[in-house]
Amino acid sequence: SILVDLGPAGIGIVYPGQFFDNPDRVRALKPGQEITAMLLELENDEGYRELSLKAAQLTTAWQRIKELKEKGGVISTVILNINKGGLIIQVEGIQGFLPLSQLSTEHYPKVEGGDTTKIVQALQKFKGQEFRVKVLDFSEAEGKLIVSERAIQEEVAQEELAKLSIGQTIQGTVTEVTDFGAFVRLTDVLDGLIHSSEIAWKYIEDPREILHPGDVVQAKIISLDGGRVSLSLKALKEDPWLKV
Repeated sequence: SILVDLGPAGIGIVYPGQFFDNPDRVRALKPGQEITAMLLELENDEGYRELSLKAAQLTTAWQRIKELKEKGGVISTVILNINKGGLIIQVEGIQGFLPLSQLSTEHYPKVEGGDTTKIVQALQKFKGQEFRVKVLDFSEAEGKLIVSERAIQEEVAQEELAKLSIGQTIQGTVTEVTDFGAFVRLTDVLDGLIHSSEIAWKYIEDPREILHPGDVVQAKIISLDGGRVSLSLKALKEDPWLKV
């Protein structure tokens, strides 16, 4: 047990069942060190004030989580485990969840067909790694804690977006080409789309014949509606209809 000097309030005691959940944290305690504890019983049969380190730690942890949610603070957390829905993390001693949908673009598993088994396998490499996240939602009563990595990326993307303007010419790298156009990486966190109708002045049946992943292109920003960057290649070329 741990005996605690409470000054005029007498002597407190922490029984092993009320130690910190982390054994290393308990072993690190030294005589003379100040601690924060929760009062469980005013006076037991031995005349001690019964205290809990574990309960105080949880209360303080939830208060910290509440502050992080209110202020939008960013914290570092280690990935403890993986399941098919995402990653198990821990914040201030509280176990939480980082859903698959809240992973950053960098960490999101690109698995064809969304095969659950392959997704879990792809996530295994993150076990033990440190991620930067924001508190998305929590409930102390339910013991629920949801965090997001994507929220940080979106915040940075909004800052990058604010620096852009319609009519601006920007350089980027093609990351993916689809039936309806090409996605272009403009910054580490910001992508733009060149719709197939904006590739050239002539009709393009298959954008893959013109653009390829890895191509570096110069494009003109033609729209920033809804936080989406729409780009055009043909806007940088002379309109041939003007000469008809």
